[in-house]
Amino acid sequence: MSNIKTLEELVEIRNELKKQNKKVVFTNGCFDLIHAGHIDYLTKAKTFGDILIVALNSDASVKRIKGAKRPIVPFKERSFVIANIKAVDFVTQFEEDTPFETIKRLIPDILIKGADWKIDDIVGKVIVEDAGGKVETIEFVNFQSTTNIINSILERFKE
Repeated sequence: MSNIKTLEELVEIRNELKKQNKKVVFTNGCFDLIHAGHIDYLTKAKTFGDILIVALNSDASVKRIKGAKRPIVPFKERSFVIANIKAVDFVTQFEEDTPFETIKRLIPDILIKGADWKIDDIVGKVIVEDAGGKVETIEFVNFQSTTNIINSILERFKE
């Protein structure tokens, strides 16, 4: 059975987890070209609770945010890779540019973003805090980024 779920499926799962007093952690991102920084981030995110849900931007959403040449890796492959990372319990997709609606439906106990985000700017902060949850950031130990990887490839292989 796959741990890649629709939002509707995750809402049902979230309700069951709440009854079991499981602490649900939520994060989101494009996660295009998975690298060590992503793995470190997701592994640390999981330590904040019992269940880690990762919401991935749809391909159309990535294109709007990152530009017409992205994503490099389509959603089906990105979700498969993320879903198979040890720390990740569930993966879902969102079509919008932000996960606001997903957060509103799931109401996680802990909302996580990278420390490059100011807490007050994190989408869904008010929803989570109003429900008694917390918003946390994680420092990056490895300053890799998909953009840096793409630029490195272009530089190395230019003719």
